[in-house]
Amino acid sequence: MFIDAIEPDVSALAYTPAEYRIKWATLPWEAEEAYKLRRAVFCVEQGVFVGDDRDDTDEHAQLLVALSCVAGMPEQVVGTVRIHETGPGVWFGSRLAVHAAFRSHGKIGSTLIRLAVSSAHALGCKTFLAHVQAQNVPLFRRLGWDTQREETIFGRPHHLMQARLEAYPPCATPRSGFVASARRAS
Repeated sequence: MFIDAIEPDVSALAYTPAEYRIKWATLPWEAEEAYKLRRAVFCVEQGVFVGDDRDDTDEHAQLLVALSCVAGMPEQVVGTVRIHETGPGVWFGSRLAVHAAFRSHGKIGSTLIRLAVSSAHALGCKTFLAHVQAQNVPLFRRLGWDTQREETIFGRPHHLMQARLEAYPPCATPRSGFVASARRAS
């Protein structure tokens, strides 16, 4: 008898990781899992793309990951974002995704944003921009971002937003990154 693989119930976690490591992806498994997470969020959950969300930007973008840690060891990619330079000193962040089961744990999304901007800042960023889905604009405003204009991208309302770089000190160690507590967000 064959048993079909069953998708785990992610609505409730069997454990709560003690911490999350947010860093640049440095290992192949981290990148593979980040792309799987993006497909789950942008293709399956939101229906923005059909099949896959990867594009030409992925060829030169730096991928960042949030890893849940068990006993101090990375266990699972639970969040991701990518950053890339579009011109001298002009950087963009895109494809911010956090696993549905981890959205209320710690500050995964905001820590990914912080490392994205801070690491670009250390690399000479003078302007950091992102096309932010309308429902996420309040988070970005709390993190020191300003709306430049409203747009429709992929048939959805977005804001082109710019980070206030003074809120993001340069981070010269993005491969080790930041640690975020696993406390539930309120």
